[in-house]
Amino acid sequence: MNQYQIIEGDQTVYRDGTIKLHGPAGFEGMRKAGRLAAEILDELTAFVRPGVTTGAIDDKVREMTLDAGAVPATLGYRGYAHSCCTSINHVICHGIPGDKALKEGDIVNVDVTPLVDGWHGDTSRMFFAGEPSLKARKLVDVTYECLMLGIEAASRPGARLGDIGAAIEAHANQFRYGVVREFCGHGVGRLFHDAPEVVHAAKAGTGPELKPGMFFTIEPMINAGKPWGKVLGDGWTAVTRDKSLSAQFEHSIGITENGVEIFTKSPKGLDKPPY
Repeated sequence: MNQYQIIEGDQTVYRDGTIKLHGPAGFEGMRKAGRLAAEILDELTAFVRPGVTTGAIDDKVREMTLDAGAVPATLGYRGYAHSCCTSINHVICHGIPGDKALKEGDIVNVDVTPLVDGWHGDTSRMFFAGEPSLKARKLVDVTYECLMLGIEAASRPGARLGDIGAAIEAHANQFRYGVVREFCGHGVGRLFHDAPEVVHAAKAGTGPELKPGMFFTIEPMINAGKPWGKVLGDGWTAVTRDKSLSAQFEHSIGITENGVEIFTKSPKGLDKPPY
């Protein structure tokens, strides 16, 4: 059972299994980090197109992050050598940037986490390279709807963690899509990954109570086929076992006295394609 820990000011935090409850300083820190993360993805909307390599996307993310006076939290994290993750088509998450060029009709998730003054702004969006198939477009639309329904569930008075996953799973099931179980959302703030784990398929009314000051990500990964995935030999790239398409969206949010604040919402309203 998770316990709660009230965090005051610039207090040092540790990954000790407690759920951190932050005050005004934490909210301000996450607003800055989240806004930069969203602005980086906004800039990619005109950049992601057929012929562009995932390595070029990574270079642009790194350049924008450093130019803003921040650092990419993924760079060097557990040996990861890149500034973002680029997950194409049947890649669920943690796709490694490289020389692969996007093709017409590809869908790609770009996941960024700039570290701004000690705070992590963690977010991801789907992008279209050219015109995707109707099947791919529908999957992306539903995945975004899953994210927003999860956030809506978190905003209700008396909500519990399981309500988020229950809302996501119920919506995905309507389209016979699979909700990935191997990966989940997580606490975020001064730590990149912290308690609680935010699973995207759960039973309503279960799990810790959502209290003001909690910061965490919601990042449903939805497969057009079965929910099962596997990690490739590189130790990072997760793909669907049945080679079906997969999509993901992610926001970092904070629980408030009156609901939810989305830290990583696009300033330009570019939260989902088409852009």
